Amino acid sequence: MRPGDRIFQNLTTGAGVFVVALIALIGIFLLVQAIPALQADKVNFLFSREWSTNDPNNMAFGILDLAEVTVATSLVALVIAMPVSLGIALFLTHYAPKRLARPFAYVIDLLAAVPSIIFGLWGILVFAPAIEPFSNWINDTFAWIPFFAPGNVAPSVRGTIFTAGVVLAVMILPIITSLTREVFERTPTPHIEGALALGATRWEVIRTTVLPFGKAGYVGASMLGLGRALGETIALAVILLIPVGRPFDWSIFDGGATFASKIAANYSEFNNATSAGAYIAAGLVLFILTFLVNFAARAVIGKKGE
Repeated sequence: MRPGDRIFQNLTTGAGVFVVALIALIGIFLLVQAIPALQADKVNFLFSREWSTNDPNNMAFGILDLAEVTVATSLVALVIAMPVSLGIALFLTHYAPKRLARPFAYVIDLLAAVPSIIFGLWGILVFAPAIEPFSNWINDTFAWIPFFAPGNVAPSVRGTIFTAGVVLAVMILPIITSLTREVFERTPTPHIEGALALGATRWEVIRTTVLPFGKAGYVGASMLGLGRALGETIALAVILLIPVGRPFDWSIFDGGATFASKIAANYSEFNNATSAGAYIAAGLVLFILTFLVNFAARAVIGKKGE
């Protein structure tokens, strides 16, 4: 092996080991910092909805509400973003003229560069009032379905999981669209030409060649978007209303706090190590959850590659 190749191999190996070690050290740091708070916790950390960390000598905190709100907002965002991203990716790769597809793709990708606080302010000040009549209609018409029942911040329908989920869908749209577009563009040309030679229409070509080839990549892109949604902080902290008296009940018109928005909104309580440890424990759960989601996405993509 040439000296240059050996040096490059060592550098790349060291970079890979460094990243893995860094992730492990972050996890260990979170665990070590969280243990004292978990030992002082007076309730079940995983299944309690209570959150009281002001008194370090009388700590009572649980993550059930935080976990449910985090999952609910992310799922609403994913349900909205996935079909829209799929449609945009198919349009850019198989329907749009090339002179239009490239600039349109740039515009979609630029959404990822918009700061979270801008999305949050737009969501609560512009989007929420504009969509309020539609939200009220859904709430009134389908109230018999628990998922659309009046929430714990009623009569307000602005700072709810529905509003947050739609804004979050816009935020993860560039991630899913970009990766899905890249996968669809790599559909083998002989497969497409063979389908066209057999007389297939454009939609039949997409259905029989493009979608089967890109399905795993699309799912993997969606999982990466979900990982992004789980960790969103500032936008959700701005949008979501905090309920008083009623717990989260799996309605899209509920308010609440996610792991990340809870930590960001209560940063002032970090003046005590034990109180801060409660939020670090919540952060540890979010770290593990996000890690598992991204690991699943990589596994799906890797399986397709094999």
